[in-house]
Amino acid sequence: MTRLMCYGFLLLALVAAPWMGLYPVLGTKILCYALFACAFHLLLGYTGLASLGHAAFLGVGGYVAGYGIKAWALSPELALLAGLSVGALMGLVMGYVSIRRSGIYFTMITLALAQLVYFLCVQIPQTGGEDGLQGIDRGLLFGFIDLHNDRVMYYTTLTIGVAAFLFIARVVRSPFGQALTAIKDNEPRAVSLGYHPDRYKLLVFTLSAALTGLAGALKAIGLGFVTLSDVHWMTSGHALLMTLVGGLGTLSGPVVGAVVLVTLENKIGELGALLAGVTGIGWFATLGESVMMIMGIVFVICVLAFRRGIMGELDALRRRVRTPNPAPEPQS
Repeated sequence: MTRLMCYGFLLLALVAAPWMGLYPVLGTKILCYALFACAFHLLLGYTGLASLGHAAFLGVGGYVAGYGIKAWALSPELALLAGLSVGALMGLVMGYVSIRRSGIYFTMITLALAQLVYFLCVQIPQTGGEDGLQGIDRGLLFGFIDLHNDRVMYYTTLTIGVAAFLFIARVVRSPFGQALTAIKDNEPRAVSLGYHPDRYKLLVFTLSAALTGLAGALKAIGLGFVTLSDVHWMTSGHALLMTLVGGLGTLSGPVVGAVVLVTLENKIGELGALLAGVTGIGWFATLGESVMMIMGIVFVICVLAFRRGIMGELDALRRRVRTPNPAPEPQS
């Protein structure tokens, strides 16, 4: 019951955020990255597969949705469906190639395939090259929901994100999710029990890629542009960082990690200016130009002080509070 209350509190905070001073466009960006991190965590947290190629699904999903709206006048729902579909198709192909290896070899194969997609996006004229796609119109969702309003776009993204979160939770708690956990913990034993790990890995890789493509399409529509940074491998690193900061193995961890890191990335310049004004140290004013350094410091602090991540540490604290200390055994 306590965990459900935590989820309810997190949802309530996200619903009330635009009315508490959060800029809706920034909120939309946070929710898109939260969906991206949740999709990435479905692969890493419950299957143990560390992919550095998920940025390819995010970027291509955004490119397909944006180009469909600009060139083919697709409605937003069809553009979202196109992004999800192309993500699933790419995940099926890339997963079929990469799941034949494990560990660092799997990671490097996904990285190589993602870099191939990146250079294709640089060369293909439909992506706009280094300029990317600009001026993507939000349009009317289902013909009557006007997404041009920033708050409407935020709550639409929140609704889709909550639906995706519930879907991931259902997958994790299903027999399929239990089989994934068994494969992650001891693959030879899972094989001896009659499971086919490659089939399960390919299916979860495809599901993760499809949700990532949906996140990319949402981001393209919500922000109105897609750039090469969306398909760069460092964006996959951001998803990994969000997962670790929020808490690996927890459903809400990627959401919390995305909220913390995206907010920090966008507000670090204002925080630096505030610190420079209070302390009189001019160096703080340059923090906005050192975002990657700050991200690295946050990651180091998280690894040293919060190895389970934010939600992992809170969950461990909750278990310690609820479980009383065992009575000492009588000495003979």
